[in-house]
Amino acid sequence: MRRPRARLRAVAAAVALGFLITLEIAARRYGLPGPITHQARELVFAPASGPLLYASMALTMVVLTWRQRFVAAGAAVGIDVAVALVRWAADATVAEGHSFGNGALWVILGVAVVAVTRRTGQDRVLLLKGVGLGLLLVAGRKTGDAWLLITSKTRPDVLDPYVAVADHALGNPSWLVGRAVEATGPVGAHVLDWVYAQLAVAAVVVALYQLRRVAAERRFPGHHLVRTFLVIGLLGPAIYMIFPVVGPVFTYGTGAFGTGGEQWALANLWPDTSPPLGTPHPWTYDGITPRNCMPSLHTAWATVIFIHSRKAPRLLRFAGTFWLIATLTATLGFGYHYGIDLVAGVVFAVTIEAALRSLDRGWDRQGIQLVAYGTLVFAALLVTTRYLPMEMAEHPWIAGPLLLLAMASVVYGYARTVKRWEPKAAVPVRRPEPRLEPA
Repeated sequence: MRRPRARLRAVAAAVALGFLITLEIAARRYGLPGPITHQARELVFAPASGPLLYASMALTMVVLTWRQRFVAAGAAVGIDVAVALVRWAADATVAEGHSFGNGALWVILGVAVVAVTRRTGQDRVLLLKGVGLGLLLVAGRKTGDAWLLITSKTRPDVLDPYVAVADHALGNPSWLVGRAVEATGPVGAHVLDWVYAQLAVAAVVVALYQLRRVAAERRFPGHHLVRTFLVIGLLGPAIYMIFPVVGPVFTYGTGAFGTGGEQWALANLWPDTSPPLGTPHPWTYDGITPRNCMPSLHTAWATVIFIHSRKAPRLLRFAGTFWLIATLTATLGFGYHYGIDLVAGVVFAVTIEAALRSLDRGWDRQGIQLVAYGTLVFAALLVTTRYLPMEMAEHPWIAGPLLLLAMASVVYGYARTVKRWEPKAAVPVRRPEPRLEPA
């Protein structure tokens, strides 16, 4: 059994490397560095996300002992301090990104060097798995950035008018939540923006709980949050190529953070005035803004964080619930997504989670039916939004509940199937007490 799994891992690694090289070449065709170049630059230059690199290092450290973890963390901080002093001495300012994080990346690579040069057998394999897990999270971020660049360059026409019209069936929630977020002032906006930006770090916190016994048991669990998180990030941008959408704040507003997007917008309506009903048509947008709305991957990621935190301690369960609610509020309140994007994101996440759980435990009839049903519902959401938006908008009291019912049916099917998969606790048999017969 080990040999086929080793071959499968080798094939997966080769495919992942080939995919990264392909994205690197595609990005360079547009005159920009790709994911491999971006990652290599972060060994020296200011990282795009310091917290993400430290979160990746934390994933790698699940294979280390506590003493080794303290040494690794100290080395990362020490390297960051040394790099900061060099930048200060050279009077080099950090224009973008974070002034820390290089040390975490160096530590991850250092663990790989130790595994290859100082370890053998199962110890080497375990350390390399930890390194791979940490680097996969970072590579996933860089791959996503390259994907978004490609969507903006290869999909000039966007389908926002179709989604905006169909979203009337849900009551245009982005406009409603957008006004609510504006009413909270800068404090509410800053909190939501921080939650939105640090979603990957929240996922790592839940994953660390799931992987807390790896060092002691010398093996990884069959299924954990990081797997679903990465698969969502890999497959989601492919849907963007099929259904390019930029979001309400771009198509019906001035662009995110007031970047002058009004020259490309259909009208300046968000979030004060709901978009008018009319026959939708594709709309040509700029060549910079990512077409990353349908489905909402932030919603999908927050959904799987919520799912995987259900068996964690109470504090993590509360955190998972908070992150889901705050992420949904941010995606709508900042005008990044329409309501249907969130519905599609939930269906997308639950379907992928069901597929990965089925792959881990072995495919059966229930798993196949659940994944097939989720895929069918997701496809139906895309098709109806594209080809029946006016019908949905003209009959909101029918289309709106049907959209929510379709999403709820996938969630219910997942919860019911997973409950059946869980092993049933054995009920102890109560033996009758022997009766004493009179002498």
